[in-house]
Amino acid sequence: MKAALVLMAAGLGSRYGGNKQVEGVGPGGEMLMEYSIHDALRAGFTKIVFIVKEDIIDLVKQMCGAYLETARTNEGQRPEVYFAVQDYTSVPEFYTVPPQRTKPLGTVHAVLCARPYIQEPFCVINADDYYGVDAFRVMYDALRHMPAQGQAAMVGYLLKNTVSENGTVTRGVCRTENGWLTGIRETMKIRLFSDGTIADTSGDTVRPLDPDAVVSMNLWGFQPSIFDELETYFHVFLRKIGDDLKAECLLPTAVGQMLESGDLQVQVLHSADRWFGMTYQEDRAAVSAALRKLHDSGVYPAVLKGGEQA
Repeated sequence: MKAALVLMAAGLGSRYGGNKQVEGVGPGGEMLMEYSIHDALRAGFTKIVFIVKEDIIDLVKQMCGAYLETARTNEGQRPEVYFAVQDYTSVPEFYTVPPQRTKPLGTVHAVLCARPYIQEPFCVINADDYYGVDAFRVMYDALRHMPAQGQAAMVGYLLKNTVSENGTVTRGVCRTENGWLTGIRETMKIRLFSDGTIADTSGDTVRPLDPDAVVSMNLWGFQPSIFDELETYFHVFLRKIGDDLKAECLLPTAVGQMLESGDLQVQVLHSADRWFGMTYQEDRAAVSAALRKLHDSGVYPAVLKGGEQA
């Protein structure tokens, strides 16, 4: 089965302080997105679509070029590779982007920017997260069996394994029942406290959160039919935000609305691997150490190359 991996790499990385998507954190200078590509290809994916800002296309090509030259699918073929630009040129004519706005319009818009390159089932991920080998295996299997309409999938992680000691994080906190998503709330300021408790600090009061709650880390699986639904949602969003310079159209929120309307069912998948990522510069050392352990234990070869399947 043909399937595409879509990497969202157009975020500004404002809290991190730079383009963390192209930060070399592996023992050989590997970027986190290279691990995702490696794991997706050995799981069965056949196409790679990068969603990037115009000003980092050349940098991503330069840094991933050698890897992509040697990368191969399970059938020994070179994967198809495309670059989709997330900018304001794809915004519908009825909406005028405020001239002061610099922030991207969110992950729904990012996925819509990749639409011209996708005709097959696809998986969407953040380029600056590490999801683990097993996550791509279970997602590929779910895509193989997914009906063409009305269904999606996500890989869920435990909240306690996705917080940072260095500041607040944003997570889609989920409600699940019998392996299906029943609700999701995008929570913007989740903080880990020194006593180990975790809470939502985005409102006037601190709201404790269950450390074992399932959260979305933006590892979604969709059929191409989702694009029509996302486009409709995005247009409604644009009509509502007016001149808001920071409003973002987010995938978890869009999926949550589709759940409520009955237009979408979402299977919640579980991975045996641990997620990790970089929200802040201070997270880098821990991520580098975790990657080195994975190389040392044989999960990955000494040097991550597309032609080497561990």
